[in-house]
Amino acid sequence: MKLREQVQAIGTLVQLNGLIPIRAQPLYLLNLLASPLSFLFFIGIASGGRLLGYGVAGGMILTMLSVGTGLQSDLTHYRHDLKFQDVIVSSPVTAPSYLIGMALSEFVYSLPGMAVFLGIWAYQGWWSWSNALVLVGALVLVWAFASTLGFTLATYFEDVRETFMFSPLISLGLSVLPPVYYPITSLPGWAQKIALFSPTTYAAQLVQGASGQVAPSFDGAIVDWAVLGGFTLALLLLATAKARWREP
Repeated sequence: MKLREQVQAIGTLVQLNGLIPIRAQPLYLLNLLASPLSFLFFIGIASGGRLLGYGVAGGMILTMLSVGTGLQSDLTHYRHDLKFQDVIVSSPVTAPSYLIGMALSEFVYSLPGMAVFLGIWAYQGWWSWSNALVLVGALVLVWAFASTLGFTLATYFEDVRETFMFSPLISLGLSVLPPVYYPITSLPGWAQKIALFSPTTYAAQLVQGASGQVAPSFDGAIVDWAVLGGFTLALLLLATAKARWREP
C-alpha cells in the first residue's frame, strides 16, 4: 500500500473515531475536560492562585495522558465487539497506520481542553518560542507513549470492561501520585526517588520549567528529555515485539 493510501487510511480513522462521534455527541469533549479542570480549579482556589502554573502544567499532561490511555477502550471495543481490527488486518492498512490513525482520533478530543490550558498559559505571560517548543515536545512524547501503551494493552483485553480496571490505575500511577500537579521538591526524599520511575515526572519538570514554575537547568533538561524519549522508544519497541496485531 502506497504512502498516500496509508495517509488516507489514517485520515479515515480520525474521522471514524474522532470527528464523527464528536459531531454526534459533543458531550464527549466535556468528559475529557472534567478531571484536568477540576484539579486546576481546586489548586487555584486552595493556593490563592499561587500554584496556578502547576495546575495548568498538570492539566495539560493529564489531558495528553488521558487521550492516550483512553485508546484502550476504543481499540478493545473495535477488536473484540465489532471485529474491526480483523478487517484492518486483512486490508493493506499497516499496524503503525492503524495506531497513528486511532491515536490521532483520540487527540481530537483533547483540542478544546488544550485550548483552555494554552489560553491560560499565554495569558499568564509564559509564552516564548523556546518555551513553546519545550511544551509541544514534552506533551507529544506523553501522548505518544500513552497511546502506545494503550494500544499494546488493548491487544490483550478480551472485554472492554477490563479497560475500566486498568485505566484508573494507570491514571493514578502516572498523573496523581507523581509530581505532575506539584513540584517534586514537595515530596520527602524517599518519595522523590520513587517518583523518578514515572515518565510523567520528567515531562512535568520540562513543562513546569517552560511555564516558569521551576528554574530551568540545562543538565536537568537533558536528563528529562533523555528519560522521557527513552521511555517512549522503549514502549514503541515493546509494542512492536509484544502487541498482538493478529489474533492467535
